Amino acid sequence: MRYLTAGESHGKQLTTIIEGVPSNMPLLKEDINNSLLRRQKGHGRGKRMQIEKDLAEITSGVRHGYTLGSPISLVIHNDDFKHWTDIMGEDPLEEEKKIRRTVSRPRPGHADLNGALKYGHRDMRNVLERSSARETAARVAAGAVAKTLLKHLGIEVAGYVKEIAGIVAKEDNSLSIQERVSVSEDSPVRTLDKDVEKDMMDAIDKAKKDGDSIGGVVEVYVEGMPAGVGSYVHYDRKLDSRIAGSVMSINAFKGVEFGLGFEAARRNGSEVHDEIAWSETDGYYRKTNRLGGFEGGMTTGMPLVVKGVMKPIPTLYKPLQSVDIETKEPFNASIERSDSCAVPAASVVMEHVVAFELAKAITEQFPSDQFPKLKEAIDVYREEIRCF
Repeated sequence: MRYLTAGESHGKQLTTIIEGVPSNMPLLKEDINNSLLRRQKGHGRGKRMQIEKDLAEITSGVRHGYTLGSPISLVIHNDDFKHWTDIMGEDPLEEEKKIRRTVSRPRPGHADLNGALKYGHRDMRNVLERSSARETAARVAAGAVAKTLLKHLGIEVAGYVKEIAGIVAKEDNSLSIQERVSVSEDSPVRTLDKDVEKDMMDAIDKAKKDGDSIGGVVEVYVEGMPAGVGSYVHYDRKLDSRIAGSVMSINAFKGVEFGLGFEAARRNGSEVHDEIAWSETDGYYRKTNRLGGFEGGMTTGMPLVVKGVMKPIPTLYKPLQSVDIETKEPFNASIERSDSCAVPAASVVMEHVVAFELAKAITEQFPSDQFPKLKEAIDVYREEIRCF
């Protein structure tokens, strides 16, 4: 499985094309749109989310509620494009009007300057429109298809917020994945800890009032992945490595952890590794899950626990200093419409990015032209490793 996305933040639409989804898999537009609507929610979101009604149109690859095995194309229309037709239209502009609308002032923390240097753009609107986090809507659409595949295989994925601006939600490992989904969906900041929910919201409100932004940590939790998915034989086949790279590709993400993550550096080996046990009913399992469900680049059969670190959004209402690329004069960076905190939404994005990597790994490892045969192969494999 793989996917490509196309589109600009204020362009006509976002497009996602997914290849490699097995045929005869049940898939409805509601499976995708539910995920897109979840991405738009969360305390701290900006006005753009009030403008857009993110709904995907399935334009190929699905017929009568089932996938065909051919590429699936999804379209998300940008409602805000009607206000940007001159600026983002494909037709040539008069030179005077074009110069007047040129963006020559790069914003710190964005792709503006580096992208302009790489692609030779004097108008950095050509960079910031594509590098915008708006593109994550197209990625969530792809991940929603992957989540549907995983769900039909008995694999559930949940994303939620662990920390915002240093306010940390307490651990509760007794929660099932269904409880994690239910509790986080009811929370304005998508946290599992009701005791810190208001503190997180207050921190977001304060950042907005101060013209600032704040970041945090999100977690993705997965149940149902069989042991042995991934591989130890090559660096690019290690599943945790693939997930880490995919998470780091999300806008504003600056770090990834599995299980204990960086905490492992501060503990003895006896406090880090997971002892192996066996039972008649479940087969092999780990007495703890400090490594987050991975050993040697492969799943262990324990729940997967992945954390991602999101920096504060760099678009600030008390702007940082930069340099105009035309005049080379210093200035205070321009302000684009933005969120004071997008961590709750980022948990949804990461959830879907991880889901796609898991679905991709499964379709690589098991027969995947037809979904019924894939499901049968997974069921047989689960029984084999339980009795190994």
